[in-house]
Amino acid sequence: MVLRIFGLSGLVTVISLVAAFLYGGPTALFLCLILGILEVSLSFDNAVINATVLRRMSEFWQKIFLTVGILIAVFGMRLLFPLAIIWVTAGLNPVQAFDLALNPPADDAAYFPDGSASYETLITDAHPQIAAFGGLFLALLFLNFIFEEREITWLSWLEKPLAKAGKLDMLSIVVSGIALVLAAEFLADDDNRATVLLAGLLGMITYIAVDGLGSMFHTEDVEEDLDEAGKELEGKRTGPSDLAKATGKAGFFLFLYLEVLDASFSFDGVIGAFAITADPIIIALGLGLIGAMFVRSITVYLVRQGTLSEYVYLEHGAHWAIGALATILLVSIGVHINEIITGLVGVAFIGAAFWSSIRRNRKAAAAETGNEPATTPVA
Repeated sequence: MVLRIFGLSGLVTVISLVAAFLYGGPTALFLCLILGILEVSLSFDNAVINATVLRRMSEFWQKIFLTVGILIAVFGMRLLFPLAIIWVTAGLNPVQAFDLALNPPADDAAYFPDGSASYETLITDAHPQIAAFGGLFLALLFLNFIFEEREITWLSWLEKPLAKAGKLDMLSIVVSGIALVLAAEFLADDDNRATVLLAGLLGMITYIAVDGLGSMFHTEDVEEDLDEAGKELEGKRTGPSDLAKATGKAGFFLFLYLEVLDASFSFDGVIGAFAITADPIIIALGLGLIGAMFVRSITVYLVRQGTLSEYVYLEHGAHWAIGALATILLVSIGVHINEIITGLVGVAFIGAAFWSSIRRNRKAAAAETGNEPATTPVA
């Protein structure tokens, strides 16, 4: 199964590295490899969250995500998205932006009368708006998870009080709105304050709209069946229950939600890539083909192996990583944060949750054999 799931990603990686070498020699090959590693390290929490959504989808919609979705991830976010930023912020059409990226003129006055900007500079200048949009989208995802009462908790000393506080209706909107205002007031400069507020507001609206559309098609009967199935399967390694597989309109809106979520996770990687290279071809090969393909392979592996059912704290760790990433994105509006730190924070949360899950499973197994009291351990 491992070979079947990761085989295509490995093949794509080899082809991408060869293409990078042919395109720009050893330097391009090295940069492509670094970008691929960067994307996987930044997006492991993305894979865990993707798996929590993907396992609720039918086989048809899973295939759509793994085919159409990869095209959107590779060409949409990693190639067209930076060009679209240039189009909106600098007034260059995508063809001019692409030409500027591949063939930077000795004198930028060919595109900019004052000769002060470049492709990389324009992308960097658009970071506050991008960070505000992605930060607020991910913040709402984290807050809605953490403010909901759950039978299983990971950081119980913190998650249980937050779940009780979440009984206050719309608390996640209030907290994220306050975070946006504070970021715009204290982190954004005067020229970007209004655009940061607008971008953050659009991020909130996008999350509410997409999440709401997906929730419309979950009936109470299905949710009750899912709860019963979950109790029966608790503690067993299993893939998704048939009851959990959304079809039709529900599958479509879950797919839409998944794509917006995937795009939000991609913002930090795309922006961070420009600290390494501004070449859109290398970025598309490294972030898109290598990175995105491996993230999807990890997602499929988690779903097929039923890993989230066995390691129950992984979903919690991923959401805490999302909360950290949302915070980093908002802080980065005014303070540069190294991408290595961003990646390590996510890996640390996932790793801690994984280890806590292993400890929980060991204690549960020991309790079943009579070696320990039958308690439900939490981190």
